Amino acid sequence: MRVITGIARGTVLTAPEGLDVRPTTDKVKEGIFSAIQFELEDRYVLDLFAGSGQLGIEALSRGAKHAIFVDSSPKSVRSVNDNLRKTKLDKYSEVISRDSFDYISLTARTFDIIFLDPPYRHGHIDRVLPMAAAKLNKGGLIVCEYESDAEPPTAPEGMYLRKIYKYSRINAAIFCSEADDEEDES
Repeated sequence: MRVITGIARGTVLTAPEGLDVRPTTDKVKEGIFSAIQFELEDRYVLDLFAGSGQLGIEALSRGAKHAIFVDSSPKSVRSVNDNLRKTKLDKYSEVISRDSFDYISLTARTFDIIFLDPPYRHGHIDRVLPMAAAKLNKGGLIVCEYESDAEPPTAPEGMYLRKIYKYSRINAAIFCSEADDEEDES
């Protein structure tokens, strides 16, 4: 697992050991970031259910302005902090040790890009997606990873599904705010 491109390109990242964390493969990460590469510059990012923090770190490496990483696992929080120090991106970020559902429902902050990669087979995406949509800035997007044999998540109110990318056992759905469409038509 490594940073694919940007200022931290090639840095090897570590993930906490155990079955609780399932790092995004480089192939999936490369696909996601190819799809959103022109939407990262100077953006505020939330990496919810952060695990190793690799999605938020990739966004920072590619020009995002600031990233917040949230995870309730002490192992994950340590891993994110270690990876941020390794990449020298810690000054552009904040790591929060907290339950992801509590954080997204209670924070007053809003974001331009939200990454959702929760544990599979628990129905977390359906529960957290509407809460995340409520914390999204106008013109923002949400990237959701989920297992390929699950039903695709439903677009929350005020958003539309841009596209689903399929990679053997993992799918990634990108949701955009409907404001994007309205601005394009002007």
